[in-house]
Amino acid sequence: MSSILNQNTLESEAIYILREVVAQFENPVLLFSGGKDSITLVRLAQKAFYPARIPFPLMHIDTGHNFPETIEFRDRLVEELGLKLIVRKVQVDIDSGVSIEEKGRYSSRNSLQTNTLLSAIEEYKFDACIGGARRDEEKARAKERIFSVRNDFGEWDEKNQRPEVFDMLNGRIDMGQNVRVFPISNWTELDVWSYIDAEKIEIPSIYFAHEREIFERDGLIWTASEHVYKDDHEITEMKTVRFRTVGDITCTAAVESGADTVEKIIKEIRESAISERGARIDDKRSEAAMETRKQQGYF
Repeated sequence: MSSILNQNTLESEAIYILREVVAQFENPVLLFSGGKDSITLVRLAQKAFYPARIPFPLMHIDTGHNFPETIEFRDRLVEELGLKLIVRKVQVDIDSGVSIEEKGRYSSRNSLQTNTLLSAIEEYKFDACIGGARRDEEKARAKERIFSVRNDFGEWDEKNQRPEVFDMLNGRIDMGQNVRVFPISNWTELDVWSYIDAEKIEIPSIYFAHEREIFERDGLIWTASEHVYKDDHEITEMKTVRFRTVGDITCTAAVESGADTVEKIIKEIRESAISERGARIDDKRSEAAMETRKQQGYF
């Protein structure tokens, strides 16, 4: 009974935040990665504005190195729900010289999303960007407010944030500023999966255990892909794995798992001693990797 009450409280809070976004801002957008958290946001937005359609577009910053299963799911979801989807491609910024592609063993396009994201916000004049970040994912994300202001350059100053007292959300911004909004900030990974289970929400197949060609490096399971650098001595093999988080294929490691249903995933998470972000290769670059990216305008 207590878990149901907690779930209802979290859902109500998220719906309240989404309605406040539409009430306080002129041009919001939902940042959509095709992962479980942004898919949960879509379901919450459906409930917040039912029977009307979701009154803001979705936007995906496409690295070009995504898991194919995620892109297929994204396009199908948007078509089924009749949503507007904006896609901006990192490849365009690489081709124009705005972003410089990394080379070498740990190269990734993940951080290059920042330039493309900030350009898209400027192009569309979005004043609120709704994201699926949660406090329990990573310590830098734990520092965020629910309405988190970004300056003219898209930068985040964690030492200069507005207090949020009770449920009072202050959406006042100056010209050029925008707000990042995190409606599921108070949710945990387990809360999201419990909600997916309760709502019977469809999610991409890569979250479930499946056989995939992989190789191991630095104690992590990397996907064998044309986009992922691999030394000649690194041997690939087939293993049954799944992904706890979905990001660019170059920085998202898999975990060995036999969990092929939502119920089994919930049980696995309850028993796991490893955090969700423990399989994100980009977070291992330094102690402050996420915080640095966020200060520069990352999600």
